[in-house]
Amino acid sequence: LSRVCALAWISNSDVLACVPSERSGEDVDIILTRLREVKGFKRFPSPLLLQICACAFYECLEKGITLFRQGDIGTSWYAVLSGSLDVKVSETANHQDAVTICTLGIGTAFGESILDNTPRHATIVSRETSELLRIEQREFKSLWEKHRQSLAGLLAPPYGAMESGSNNDTHNKVNTPSILHFGHKGIPSEKLQRTGKVLRNAILSRAPHMIRDRKYHLKTYRQCCVGTELVDWLVLQSACVLTRSHAVGMWQALLEEGVLNHVDQELGFQDKYLFYRFLDDEEEDTPLPSEEEKRESEEELPETILFLAQIGPDSLLRMILRKSPGQRTGDDLEIIYDELLHIKALAHLSNTVMFNQGEEGTSWYIIQKGSVNVVIYGKGVVCTLHEGDDFGKLALVTDSPRAASIVLREDNCHFLRVDKEDFNRILRDVEANTVRLKEHEQAVLVLEKSPRSSTLGSIKYTVISGTPEKILEHFLENMRMDIHHNDPVDDFLLMQCVFMPNSQLCPLLMAQYPFCLYSLWLFLPWQERLEYALNSKRKAVILALRWANTHTYMLQEDPAAISFLEELYGSITNDSRMLRALKDLVPDVEKIATFQLKSLIRQFSNGEERLQKKQPIRNHDDILLKVYCSDHTYTTIRVAVAATGREVIGAVADKLGTTDELLLVHLSSAGEKQMLKPNDVSVFSTSSINGRLFSCPRDQLSSLTPLPDQEGPSAGSMSTFELMSSKDLAYQMTMFDWELFSCVHEHELLYHTFGRQSFRRTTANLDLFLRRFNQVQLWVVTEVCLCGQLSKRVQLLKKFIKIAAHCREFKNLNSFFAIIMGMSNPAVSRLSQTWEKLPSKFKKFYAEFENMMDPSRNHRSYRLTVTKLDSPIIPFMPLLLKDMTFTHEGNKTFIDNMVNFEKMRIIANTIRQVRYCRSQPFNPEICQPNKNQAEVRGYVRKLGVIDNQRALTNLSYRLEPRRT
Repeated sequence: LSRVCALAWISNSDVLACVPSERSGEDVDIILTRLREVKGFKRFPSPLLLQICACAFYECLEKGITLFRQGDIGTSWYAVLSGSLDVKVSETANHQDAVTICTLGIGTAFGESILDNTPRHATIVSRETSELLRIEQREFKSLWEKHRQSLAGLLAPPYGAMESGSNNDTHNKVNTPSILHFGHKGIPSEKLQRTGKVLRNAILSRAPHMIRDRKYHLKTYRQCCVGTELVDWLVLQSACVLTRSHAVGMWQALLEEGVLNHVDQELGFQDKYLFYRFLDDEEEDTPLPSEEEKRESEEELPETILFLAQIGPDSLLRMILRKSPGQRTGDDLEIIYDELLHIKALAHLSNTVMFNQGEEGTSWYIIQKGSVNVVIYGKGVVCTLHEGDDFGKLALVTDSPRAASIVLREDNCHFLRVDKEDFNRILRDVEANTVRLKEHEQAVLVLEKSPRSSTLGSIKYTVISGTPEKILEHFLENMRMDIHHNDPVDDFLLMQCVFMPNSQLCPLLMAQYPFCLYSLWLFLPWQERLEYALNSKRKAVILALRWANTHTYMLQEDPAAISFLEELYGSITNDSRMLRALKDLVPDVEKIATFQLKSLIRQFSNGEERLQKKQPIRNHDDILLKVYCSDHTYTTIRVAVAATGREVIGAVADKLGTTDELLLVHLSSAGEKQMLKPNDVSVFSTSSINGRLFSCPRDQLSSLTPLPDQEGPSAGSMSTFELMSSKDLAYQMTMFDWELFSCVHEHELLYHTFGRQSFRRTTANLDLFLRRFNQVQLWVVTEVCLCGQLSKRVQLLKKFIKIAAHCREFKNLNSFFAIIMGMSNPAVSRLSQTWEKLPSKFKKFYAEFENMMDPSRNHRSYRLTVTKLDSPIIPFMPLLLKDMTFTHEGNKTFIDNMVNFEKMRIIANTIRQVRYCRSQPFNPEICQPNKNQAEVRGYVRKLGVIDNQRALTNLSYRLEPRRT
């Protein structure tokens, strides 16, 4: 839209460029027409717009131009017509220290300090080529006096809308948790009217018995449908409808707009024996659709359901949140809880001020969509809050006035609101259910009473935080030996490497093994003593076995772990001679101990097993690494996989026989240089697809240039793979992806999230899996951009859509997403002539695939799809890593010197998703490959790509130049 707006303004810039006094009536009309198209000016009355047209000047700024600096005395007011500008603020007199606090887009205005001649509060720099409307101080003051109320909506406080004096904190208040919105239920939008007509026609065509006169309690309801039948019918029509509640939300979207109505005008759609009537059936004797209308509706039905599937979850949550808390069912609460986890909710606010600085705090807000400015008197906009941020909590906790004003930056912002009374109740409930265990006046374990009791009715506690030793002790005391997965102990074992190294854990486990609470020993009968001793030992051994199974081959690289397993095996072997109840555990401990020993021996084998089946890359493995010099010669060095930048540089210097101080640089195919730090771990695996490692003295850094082979292929490979079956290609891609995915250790996800430098561990297997995603994505873009013939490009798009469909069939979501994201790359998506030629059937498939990768509502569509799949699955790994990073960066690892175990639990849940995806072995017989299996296999494992986006864009413009 910004590009369209920009073109419109550029084409009429000559009119605005005229001096205001020289503009004709026709000029003013042209400017007026354009101003009405800009967000922010639409609501201005015509007299104000005409005056702006008569006195405003036109400014066009190239990218990077400073319009004015912080501290300057202002002379003009500005409005953004196209482009965007950064707002920079410095706390010192040095402008170089300024930081960007927000960005101004189309329809925003700034420069209101000219009203009282105060210095500019910030520096304004164009982020891109931008067009501005400028009004000089004298004319603006005149406009302000006449049209203060209209202009206030565009201005930041203290001149703007917050002078209204109303406390918006309590506006439109409903029971908490609630949404803020302005209701709709007016004339339905044209699109939703058509949606209702298509669905009605489809029902009359496919299941005409659903719409008929119905009797209930001696009363006849004309031409009605039943709620449960509507849900049943919609679920059967498309895979886009994921659950019954999803279908309820889709019908609710029509109910909100009045396209579907409850016979008694109830506002919520229910999956019950209740009667609903389409808008077209409200009038008597409505004609049935013609055959032509039925045919058109059948063609539009998939796209119509896809549209409803996207807006349905919003309507469902809106319906639930409109209920008072006491009316919400367990299913309702689960839906709200799921939305809170994904930081999404649905509410609509017009562009206004949430609350003003100095007002009493009455609510806490979480931003579900959109953004707000935080404004302080005398300082202006001090920061901008975005989706997932919250505000308003400080005033509730301290019972003090609002410290700042909150102003919406855009239309259609969505918030979740918790009112003060409920906020305080939540705090009281949390505190009342919290138990703190202290030693020497210091808290060492914090537990929270679980709302769910065990089957015996006893109280259960959840660990919130604690020292590693106390958390371990607590779990050993309360561990159930009949549960081995998805319990708090599993969370501890998955996350232990983050807060407790093996060198610390192993002695504690060994100390727990013979521990029998001797202080209680004398006070217990003999039988109870024996039983307690056996339980204590069994718990320690079972915990050790689960710990070893979690770490698997990584224990081989830890001498403390190997020593512990040997000691444990010796102890339990001796004890089992006297305590026969321990004998059943001896084989398991022996198996773990001997497995680690055999694995160590296997490292020195001839490597035949690795050739037969891909093995994980491990820290102690050696690799041959090519490092290039500035003259494009290279040296080959042998280093460990986990080698640091310092170790690589040392090996290169030894090989070259130089004493010069060398730098290690990653050089991309676009010529971008990234200096690698001396403590960077496993530097070989972080290269981009066509990137190379260079080593050179500092004075040669500027002369580094990419190698010729970094440019990628100059011709496409369509002639090779167009003869291959799409299903065979998808199958071999899935086989390769599964090999890479299977090699990724769960702990690599932790190393990636928390920083592998602190662990001195490699994430090479994970890096290669992520690199594969990028490679497949760029393969799609490369092949399309290297295809010069229009008809062949259309065939390519069809081929890629087929491959993506088969990848989804094989549950290979990694390649599925990569292919669709490749097709949505700007270099491909802009080829309008190519897309126009694509048959409508394939366009519908592509639209369905795009819906699945829709990022809105925190990738809700993808997440719901995955929950319906059985293992094995190859997941969309970037999203899982995003979830873990979001949790890590938003929560401290340690609180008051105790482990934040709530954070560990959330991250462990994400890792368990990966574990579930691999819980069943991959079946290679899901597809019977053709005779050219080896050729297809070789092709998909060596995809040639161009990884320079600029080069791909240039190729795209050669295929289809810009339209003038």
